[in-house]
Amino acid sequence: MTDSYRPRRSVLYVPASNDKALAKIAQLSCDAIIIDLEDAVAPADKVAAREKLAGIFANRPVANHFGQRCEMVVRVNALASEWGAADLLAAAGCEPDGILLPKVDTPRDLLEAGDVLDDNFAPDSVKLWAMIETPKALLNIGTIAELGRDPASRLVCFVSGTNDLVKDTGVLATPDRRYLVPWLMQMVLAARAGGLDMVDGVSNDFRDLDAFAQECVEAAAMGFDGKTLIHPAQIEAANRAFSPSTQAVAEARLVSQAFALAENTGKGVIALNGKMVERLHLGQAEKLLAKAAAIGA
Repeated sequence: MTDSYRPRRSVLYVPASNDKALAKIAQLSCDAIIIDLEDAVAPADKVAAREKLAGIFANRPVANHFGQRCEMVVRVNALASEWGAADLLAAAGCEPDGILLPKVDTPRDLLEAGDVLDDNFAPDSVKLWAMIETPKALLNIGTIAELGRDPASRLVCFVSGTNDLVKDTGVLATPDRRYLVPWLMQMVLAARAGGLDMVDGVSNDFRDLDAFAQECVEAAAMGFDGKTLIHPAQIEAANRAFSPSTQAVAEARLVSQAFALAENTGKGVIALNGKMVERLHLGQAEKLLAKAAAIGA
């Protein structure tokens, strides 16, 4: 399980047009970096930013400052935009770990992108991530998530686009995100049904790290795998919130060890410290231990 688990606790957007930020990638402790060609790049700079992709990936760090392999993803512009098609081809040529598609409305958006990757001989290691940021995406999220069960689709991860959802629906963006929570939970449910990772949207006020840390804790409680970030100062809080606690790791180890005892071989239910523990709890424990091992927790 450690081989298949890929941590996505902290996913930092870095504009492809920001040379200063790009130069610091190897020093960061985030699990993934999204080289952004979309929202973070002004229209006049779109083409120049795209042309920098090859150089960025030619010099991509093998591991970050902490000895961990940082996942590298490219967010292209919407395929329906004037830049999208060229962005997708340029990104595919760099062979990133993933390509993040914005404004995904239906499964067809992902299938068409996958066809482009296949036609241009992009290796299977180039996966697709999908932004869930439009009302139409939420209405179609079940069928979109089903693509996660088909390896040919390349889809592995959903990313919540809360800013766009607020803009398109007119809901009030409160600090506790009360009007967004039903949609966020819908995303988590669909992602799990499709076997996908689910990454939460950004927190815009990167100066209020206390509020950000609380939002990460709440997102972890909702079932998210991690959070997208807009500033390196947010990395530590995200990594902490989406990592298993010392207590949780210890409890999972006890469950695993208990089921490994000879007298419990073949049992579906055992008693442990006065509690009933089923094999489904063993599965949860093994998954948590694999996660802890992968991130060194």
